[in-house]
Amino acid sequence: MSTRQLNTNGNGILSSSENGFVDSVPPFSLEKAVQELIQQSPEEMDDLELSEALRTVAKAVRRTAEGKASALAEAAEWKRKYELERERNIQLEHKELSHDKQNCGLQSERPTDLKHGLEFFPQANEENMNCCDQNGICNLEVLRDGETDSDSELVSNRMTKKAPFKLSWICKGANQYKHDVVSFARGNITTAERSSKQISLKWESSPRTVLVLTKPNSNSVRVLSIEMIRWLKEQKKLDIFVEPRVRSELLAESSFFGFVQTWKDEREILLLHTKVDLVVTLGGDGTVLWAASLFKGPFPPLVPFSLGSLGFMTPFYSEHFKESLDSILRGPISITLRHRLQCHIVRVAANEELDTDEPILVLNEVTIDRGISSFLTNLECYCDNNFVTAVQGDGLILSTPSGSTAYSLAAGGSMVHPQVPGILFTPICPHSLSFRPLILPEHVTLRVQIPLGSRSPAWASFDGKGRRKLEPGDALLCSMATWPVPMACQGDSTSDFLRSIHEGLHWNLRKIQSFDGPRDS
Repeated sequence: MSTRQLNTNGNGILSSSENGFVDSVPPFSLEKAVQELIQQSPEEMDDLELSEALRTVAKAVRRTAEGKASALAEAAEWKRKYELERERNIQLEHKELSHDKQNCGLQSERPTDLKHGLEFFPQANEENMNCCDQNGICNLEVLRDGETDSDSELVSNRMTKKAPFKLSWICKGANQYKHDVVSFARGNITTAERSSKQISLKWESSPRTVLVLTKPNSNSVRVLSIEMIRWLKEQKKLDIFVEPRVRSELLAESSFFGFVQTWKDEREILLLHTKVDLVVTLGGDGTVLWAASLFKGPFPPLVPFSLGSLGFMTPFYSEHFKESLDSILRGPISITLRHRLQCHIVRVAANEELDTDEPILVLNEVTIDRGISSFLTNLECYCDNNFVTAVQGDGLILSTPSGSTAYSLAAGGSMVHPQVPGILFTPICPHSLSFRPLILPEHVTLRVQIPLGSRSPAWASFDGKGRRKLEPGDALLCSMATWPVPMACQGDSTSDFLRSIHEGLHWNLRKIQSFDGPRDS
């Protein structure tokens, strides 16, 4: 009996279709086909029938392994959603407890987020209520740091509480004070008003601690960092944190910098967000990416100074750092919330959930490519468990709007404003004439899987570093992270974005057509 006969009788195993998608069939059909193959002797089949039968069994085994990998990926995603929901419920409970204590006049003890060491304080004064009515923000919360018992030994006795702040919408013009209002009148859906989505940050007390991150191996950056740290300490009376490498350089320069603080291990890095009010970077976009990699959760407001090459995310000029920092420390300031992607690798060889890799946050993009292999990558892509396509080419880029002007742009993707929520889906040199980039909504979860029948493994890199090998059967889950990077603006988010593509890329730079010549009559 041949495989073609099995398909004719309705017991077909698998059938390939376009883009490498494989149709599924009931498991009993696979078992029946394997039993029929075992019962037959090699003398009863010719070479072609034997080859087709062996391919049928191989496809059955492959489908079973892919089902296991899919189940592991789905289990990891459900765990992530459960943890996020549990964290939100804990925060809501603490917020309600804080509200009850405030109404009763209790000021002695504050509710604390046990996981992140944070406290939430609803604003109840008249000024904030007016802001709610005008700008459509109904539940302003102030993020303040708190200390858990387990982490108290790592917090310096010299450190004071973080500076609280509040966020609100900036409304430009008299007609932009409303929400996006959808009206359904007489069977017609219309948008009545649109409000400005520029976010403003206002300090409720002066910042006390600044983290300064610098580009390594640069004399100009080193000189500027020394001047800036001295100015922040002498003129602004601020506590300064730097990297261990920078602290050693400062102490080698002068014993005056003995006040500068740093961290000792990874555990202290995880607690930086509870100590630091403001982050300052001196360098280019690479320094901003390095700063984003330090904070695995909440991120303090970031002020990036441009000392690099292009500077898509560094709107502040280093020559005017005193004026810029003085204005930012006074407030209010406009900020852009740059979203990050959360990536999770699920290994097909994992025996249990603990064997999977830790989640990774990226600010620009995650890239899955063929590495040094001469074979095309074969990547099966799913969006919320819906099959999207199979990528056959050099690889795939999953990018944030902030990363749309980086690798994704070079691969043919569109430039996207950083406040447009979405995930860019950009192929790298696809072997197809019709594979165009996509922009998917921010709430989806993407899964990129290496088929078990792939000729070679793939490689994933996160913001250009931390390359991980993906064996056949492994999967990469990607979704929007909970914690964005709040980045200070020189003007506002739109003017900074347009200036970056004009100055950095010379976007649409062309000579103006001469006014001399023929005209329409």
